[in-house]
This record gives sequence, structure tokens and C-alpha cells, in this order.
Amino acid sequence: MTISDRVRVRNVSVLSDRHYRLDEVEFEYRRGNGEWQTQKREVFERGHAAALLPYNLSTRTVVLTRQFRLPAYLAGHDDLMIEAAAGMLDDETPETRIRAEAEEEIGYRLHDVRKVFEAFMSPGAVTEKLHFFVAEHDAAMRVSDGGGIADEGEDIEVLELSIDQALAMISDGRIADAKTIMLLQYAALHVFR
Repeated sequence: MTISDRVRVRNVSVLSDRHYRLDEVEFEYRRGNGEWQTQKREVFERGHAAALLPYNLSTRTVVLTRQFRLPAYLAGHDDLMIEAAAGMLDDETPETRIRAEAEEEIGYRLHDVRKVFEAFMSPGAVTEKLHFFVAEHDAAMRVSDGGGIADEGEDIEVLELSIDQALAMISDGRIADAKTIMLLQYAALHVFR
């Protein structure tokens, strides 16, 4: 039996369809004991995205961004968010999109990006799957100051930190973004061994 054998979608109502889409989904789910149960859930249709952690082995550094995030602010985070470069796929392949995001946000034209894993970031409410990448960088790959696209509301500061400093920033709460924590932990385990 697959999950498809246990789910019957009965109705989808669009609650909002502005920048992203929010649906209310009514469905029946066959529980582990075989009984069918009707449930309703709101589902945020965001699309899929990619995230990147550029690293330099010789200097033991990583490149991150710092920017304002309204939802984090509204949830009580009274600071700019420190994050890995990331962006929505917008009908591109994850590798194509993350290369473009690297140039837009951090100003690097990277040679080799390597996909390391995929993950659903909030599977209880959001459809987004994130594709995670790492890439080695050096100063010769810098093609601009980065900063993002102002017309899209981006105002991004580029940070180059030692891996030890970045990991310490997780512990003290200065880095509170899940995708960034996941990539930094990956780098600590597999890149900067």
C-alpha cells in the first residue's frame, strides 16, 4: 500500500492567491487502524527552492547573507537574518537557479556547485522542497558586490565568516535560519573535517 491508497482529496478552496497561494484542503485519510477520517488543512503553495553554502578550505570560511525578513520579525526576531544564499526555482533547474542566486546575492560566479541533499522545510503546512548545495569559492570568482535585486525588495549584506564563528553563531542564536543551520552542520561534518 502506498500513501496514495490512504488519501482521498475531496475539496480544495483557494484562500489567497497573491504572491504565493494558500489553499484549504479537505481530505479523507485512512488511519493506521483502517478507519477513514475527514480532515481539513491549510496548505501554503510556495514552490520549490535552492540554497547554497560557498566555502573556502584554505581560509576555512563560508559566505552567508544578512537581510531583513518580515515573517521572522513578526515572530519576535528583532534583528536581520543571517542566511545561506537561496532562491525560488521559478521553473529553472535547482543548479541553474542556485548559480544565478549566487551571482545576484553574494556576487560570486561559482565553477562547481554540488548538490548534497533535499528536504521539506515545514511539511506540516508548506509544499516547498529545498535543494541544498555547497561550492568551493575563491576571490577570483567574485564578479560583483552582490546585494540582490533592489526591484525585488532585496537589500542583502554579504558576510564571509570562519566556519568556527558561523557554528558559534548557531549556538548563541545569531544564526536562527533552518536551511543555514543544516548547511553549516553539513559543512562541519563533511567539508571542514
